[in-house]
Amino acid sequence: MDGGGVDLDAAARTLTIRIDFVAGSRFAVPGVDGVHPVHDTVTKRLRHLNFFQHECTLEVRVPRVKLPGGSVRQVEPDWVGRLSGFTLLFEALVLALCQQMTFTGVARLVNLSPHRVMAICSHYVEQAVAQADFSEVVSLLAIDETARARGHDYVTLAADAKRRAVVFVTEGRGAETIEALAADLEAHGADPHGIESVSIDMSPAFIKGVTAHLPNARITFDKFHVLAHASTALDTMRRREQKTDPDLKGLRWTLLKDRQHLSPAARADLDAVLAQLTTKRTARAWRYREQLRAILNRKQINVVRLLLAQWCTNVMRSKVEPMKEVAKMIRRHIEGIIAWAQTRQTNGFLEALNGLFQAAKRKARGYGRLSTIRTVIFLLAGKLDFSKLNPHVAR
Repeated sequence: MDGGGVDLDAAARTLTIRIDFVAGSRFAVPGVDGVHPVHDTVTKRLRHLNFFQHECTLEVRVPRVKLPGGSVRQVEPDWVGRLSGFTLLFEALVLALCQQMTFTGVARLVNLSPHRVMAICSHYVEQAVAQADFSEVVSLLAIDETARARGHDYVTLAADAKRRAVVFVTEGRGAETIEALAADLEAHGADPHGIESVSIDMSPAFIKGVTAHLPNARITFDKFHVLAHASTALDTMRRREQKTDPDLKGLRWTLLKDRQHLSPAARADLDAVLAQLTTKRTARAWRYREQLRAILNRKQINVVRLLLAQWCTNVMRSKVEPMKEVAKMIRRHIEGIIAWAQTRQTNGFLEALNGLFQAAKRKARGYGRLSTIRTVIFLLAGKLDFSKLNPHVAR
């Protein structure tokens, strides 16, 4: 390509660069031997990186060449973007920005519609996911769900636990999502029977799906899910007891937070409650939760098994009714909970991703659509290799 002229409109803050080729040039066509004469041309306008404060557009005269067989083929420069109307450098910029900002925010920054920004990201995500090879990287999985809209509308995520990278996103949270995950892994070169370990919550649907479609995977219920149930039981006990004990009002977060993270005043309030261990069931519920936390921090499987069994017995003999449901849950899922002591496998990073996604969703419209959710999640946590599609995108 050769230069064709420049138009700078200072008032409109636009720069147009015209690009042409030298008369008489011949061009190669991939898959066809030799170089070929120009048949005619088409003019394309491509959005490029800004020149200082000026929005830059390349006006490119693109040749169409005539092949020996009589057919006509268009020959584009190798810096033309994957989507119509952009250069590769501009698309790389949009991708980088969208990994830090909402589509709407990026659209305002680069002066495009949110739909066009989303289209760029969606195209790259879908192409990169289609090319992904999981044959050597996926053996430990973390699976979780996130709400895509209000009510009971969910999306299931699966991630490679070693790389902490999302590898699969689908609608729903039933056993069929695990079946779809197994099929997707196989389509990308991974053997579902080769999955060694899976970290999930205690959803019966997930347990059923993993057992049926990832048959050799050891199920792990990480301690954070177990402790979350214990914290819920603690708060339930507080709410029940505060009806007759006004001293417990306003202490929700004091009781739920780790003691070491409390302010001196909140720590004093907590100590005042714990001093009444024999009379306040809320105090005993807090003590049970902390005992459970200490047990799950142990690493000896046999010790954890014995301590959990004793903990469940003690709770079932107590009058802390909400915590009894936790004890029953632990007894039902004892093997998966004990597995935590050995694997230390967690999907806590998916919980963190869920928080990022929900925050992004609150700032932008259109995040209720599955296609958009899928694009956003893969951009945030897919660790996709876009460099094969665009050499200007950092791997």
